[in-house]
Amino acid sequence: MVNIAEFWATVQRRLFPYLEECLPPGLTERLREFIVILDVIRIEQHVPRGADQWLGRTRCDRRPLARAFLAKAFYHLPTTEDLWERLRLDEALRQVCGWERRNQVPSLSTFSRAFAEFAAAGLLDQVHTALVAHYGKDTLFWQVSRDSTAIEARERPACKPAEPVPAEPALAPAPVEKRRPGRPRKGEPRPQPEPTRLQRQYATPVAQTASLVAELPTACDIGTKKDAKGHKVSWQGYKLHVDVGDTGLPLLALTTSASLHDSQVAIPMARLTGQRVRSLYDLMDAAYDAEEIWNTSYDLGHVPIIEENPRRGKKLPMEPDRARRYDGRSASERFNSDLKDNHGGRTVRVRGQPKVHTHLMCGLLVIFAQVVLGWS
Repeated sequence: MVNIAEFWATVQRRLFPYLEECLPPGLTERLREFIVILDVIRIEQHVPRGADQWLGRTRCDRRPLARAFLAKAFYHLPTTEDLWERLRLDEALRQVCGWERRNQVPSLSTFSRAFAEFAAAGLLDQVHTALVAHYGKDTLFWQVSRDSTAIEARERPACKPAEPVPAEPALAPAPVEKRRPGRPRKGEPRPQPEPTRLQRQYATPVAQTASLVAELPTACDIGTKKDAKGHKVSWQGYKLHVDVGDTGLPLLALTTSASLHDSQVAIPMARLTGQRVRSLYDLMDAAYDAEEIWNTSYDLGHVPIIEENPRRGKKLPMEPDRARRYDGRSASERFNSDLKDNHGGRTVRVRGQPKVHTHLMCGLLVIFAQVVLGWS
């Protein structure tokens, strides 16, 4: 980690007096915080400048637009239209984003096209990967807390593909001898069941982890889970899976279909996080209690602390030392709460997994910068 006290003192001593001379009156304390967050994230370094145009209308610079979407998450603005109105009225914020005059703020359609471009290119994931590599490369995290949270979306669930109707064969098929139920006879081969997704994930080499992420379902659908009181709760949309370090730093985030079980994402997430940072413990709740997940954590050189699933019989209490360490899993719960309450996790107005994930990543980057600065 960087020396935050020295960094913050340098910003206050050098940057803010200069900004107060350049910007119009209105450099509030909240805007000061946003300026420092922009300096930590530095999203403009990852936005392509684009080639010189010979024909057509000049393309709007995407760097101010990227900073504006971070402002939307920082100020917890529900819609892009609210952001657009704020930029036209708040002269100081507008200039911090990169537009001198009010008429330079692009139209709402330009904001929408730019956001779609960022989502298609995975821009926010690239920024997050670079930040984790910079601020986490020399840090040993005691534990990584893994959890998921429901993301409600304003779109219809995707229709599941219908099963293909088999064509009628030209010749009658040979009759298939049905296997009698019960235990097989002596010498009769036992039928082998199809491997589960967890078994296939565990058998897949680490070098092919990206393919495991690519095969996860990402369409909008219906998710159901039990709340803290044991009641079933359903929602329509997606599910955000996060790995959070013991300092509260979000290390990895994936957005999947709402119906996907948490355990189906654990193995690829554990491998990807293990490639990014060093850690000692993996903290997970009872939804991740599976043999393949335990073995994956051991293979990575970690100590898994997973709450026992009560469906496996009588639930045994954790050992006292592991129970104290398991309390650190609240880091992921605090992140989910902060994202939803303060940075747009409950105000998803875009459609499609790439855009929903990009919207959530804007809030994640703001939280990342706040943790680095010691504000969260």
